Amino acid sequence: MTKKQKRMLIRILASGVLFVGAVLLPLSGWAELAVFLVPYAVIGWDVLWRAVRNIAHGQVFDENFLMALATIGALAIGEYPEAVFVMLFYQVGEWFQSYAVNRSRTSIAALMDIRPDYANIEVDGQLQQVDPEEVSVGDAIVIKAGERIPLDGVVLEGTSTLDTAALTGESLPRQVQPGDDVVSGCVNLSGLLKVQVTKAFEESTVSKILDLVENASSKKAKAEHFITRFARYYTPIVVLAAVALALLPPLFTQVSWLDSIQRALNFLVVSCPCALVISVPLSFFGGIGGASRAGILVKGGNYLEVLAKTEIVVFDKTGTLTQGVFNVTAIHPDHCDQSQLLELAALAEASSDHPISRSLLEAWGQLPDRSRVTQAEELSGRGVKAVVDGKVLCAGNDKLMDEIGVTWHPCHHVGTTVHVAADGVYLGHIVISDQVKPDAQQAIAALKAAGVHKTVMLTGDAKQVGEAVAAQLGLDEVHTQLLPTDKVDRVEGLLKEVSPKGALAFVGDGINDAPVLSRADVGIAMGALGSDAAIEAADIVLMDDKPSKLAQAIAIARRTLAIVRQNIVFALGVKLLVLVLSALGLANLWEAVFADVGVSVIAILNAMRAMRTAKMSELSN
Repeated sequence: MTKKQKRMLIRILASGVLFVGAVLLPLSGWAELAVFLVPYAVIGWDVLWRAVRNIAHGQVFDENFLMALATIGALAIGEYPEAVFVMLFYQVGEWFQSYAVNRSRTSIAALMDIRPDYANIEVDGQLQQVDPEEVSVGDAIVIKAGERIPLDGVVLEGTSTLDTAALTGESLPRQVQPGDDVVSGCVNLSGLLKVQVTKAFEESTVSKILDLVENASSKKAKAEHFITRFARYYTPIVVLAAVALALLPPLFTQVSWLDSIQRALNFLVVSCPCALVISVPLSFFGGIGGASRAGILVKGGNYLEVLAKTEIVVFDKTGTLTQGVFNVTAIHPDHCDQSQLLELAALAEASSDHPISRSLLEAWGQLPDRSRVTQAEELSGRGVKAVVDGKVLCAGNDKLMDEIGVTWHPCHHVGTTVHVAADGVYLGHIVISDQVKPDAQQAIAALKAAGVHKTVMLTGDAKQVGEAVAAQLGLDEVHTQLLPTDKVDRVEGLLKEVSPKGALAFVGDGINDAPVLSRADVGIAMGALGSDAAIEAADIVLMDDKPSKLAQAIAIARRTLAIVRQNIVFALGVKLLVLVLSALGLANLWEAVFADVGVSVIAILNAMRAMRTAKMSELSN
């Protein structure tokens, strides 16, 4: 609770005590007015001051004006307790609003805590704390255990574990060692790290994330724009209606002036649009804050609104549904054992920089003894040829095997097959493939459970590989062997399948998918920890590599939109009912107070639910 909220709470309690005392005192006339003016002044002086100040600036029709007019009117016709209670209850509603906004800002502030205060640089053997903005690219900084990493860089010395929860929402620490990249905003949990800076502070991950979050509230959803326009025209209209309600009935009917003025005052109290003006933006703000705690950065309420209407989700394959790292997934020897086949293939490929060669060396896990390898030769588009331990070794695709006259056999595993032969004898084959992410299948299932009509994968990979991944994950549609421009054309075609009220979301790694990300109704980049391009290109950023976060993001968006709709229907419904009753003289000031402040408090409490991070289980609800 802020100091301002504490002061307001003290004023509310003091005014409440004074109000109860005034009600209990057996006074009448001017004495009664004087007694009720004390709690009224304690609780309402700031509302009256804001009303006067706004009128002086030409801003007449706002909630301060409505409350001032209604309560002063009630005092004028002798409704002293009602006047004080209206102002008291209104301030209670304002306090709830302030508390709710502060709670939501606190959830955003938890992310804002990633901003580093200083960086440690070594000068003459001593560590000095400097502003991160003063550190240049190439400088070495030292991060002690418990300190936040101030700038993006690469580890030069030391090993440690990093807490990335503030960025990704994941509690599992990440291990780092010399040569690993580290990003600003993470917390060094254990060892001492020496890091070489690779990006200036203004270009660092933490700086871009903070800029994104700070500007999120400026991008308003259609519902927010509607409420803004609604309040602009609604308030003057109801004030004029209240004036008409006060003047016309006594002139043309038997209604007394006192009754007519009281009805008009009730009408004014009910008409205050606080419940909508407060709760709708607060709901979106809460949704964005809740998403940020889960490592989902949303650039504005408008994107939450679109995401909630998603009917088709289009995925890139590599790095999105698959890990984007080639690994040995199968070893099938014919005339040797698995370890020997892998060793010979790795030695034959030792001189090559091809990704397949690197994956074979990584799978073998040993440093190659290059003295065992001679006459290494790369055969373009086919593989490699080398003499290993005196034997002529060929490792490559089926074309190479056909070329050297070796009988080979295909593999039932999907991926790139590396056949190995020594001195014309077939030794077996190794399959290298890009592995599907552990939660990718769960993510597709969750999207379908959430009512997403179609899931599509676009990839530049071979047809066999793409279709195998699509079948494994349960995708509805797959298009293979696509160039970036082909992906845009496919998205154009899929957009025609979306209903007028639906939306298409594209999910990619944010690096080479910028054209498609911008063409989709909502572009989502995942695995963005450390990727500037992803943060800038997408509308929504998933900070880790888990596709299942997409289903959670949709759940948060739909929950937020549901809360917004609930508040709009509830507030307008109750207000319309009590407005009619007030005009007919069937509602008194107490009911009017409930229709205004009571509805506002309920709507605010409902909006605060948007700050709770949606769980995966909520998708099926």
